[in-house]
Amino acid sequence: MKRQRLTALLALLAGLAVLAFLLAGMPQTVTAPTATPAAPATSAAPATSAAPAMPGAATPGVANTSGLPEVLASELPEEARRTLALIARGGPYPYTRDDVTFGNFERILPRKSSGYYREYTVPTPGESDRGARRIVAGKAGERYYTPDHYNSFTFIIEGK
Repeated sequence: MKRQRLTALLALLAGLAVLAFLLAGMPQTVTAPTATPAAPATSAAPATSAAPAMPGAATPGVANTSGLPEVLASELPEEARRTLALIARGGPYPYTRDDVTFGNFERILPRKSSGYYREYTVPTPGESDRGARRIVAGKAGERYYTPDHYNSFTFIIEGK
């Protein structure tokens, strides 16, 4: 009888350890305010209160609250600019993994609830697969470019 109880207790502890491990890797659903460096006066205009009509739709003047470096959309590679245009139109997307939830497991982008970010492929010339370049779009209209498969991001300033 004692052996059965000990086995059950060990199984319960193992299950709790697995659950804790899984939960530790999930994105946070509540964001805590974080200190971000002040943006230069010449950067993007203040965020608008209107939400975009669809996930990934750009909102003009979205402020960079991420603290990440900025890049003008016009300075992105041509393929990235084409991907931005596809996102603005709502597709169709050439890859089945486009317009899927981006988990932000690297936690480089601001923490948001699950499903907040969507990812899109930026084709890489000479690659036989999707390559490493992506655009990640947030529900509030913010967009980020990663040339190295989520190792780094820049905030995209559109309309300039």
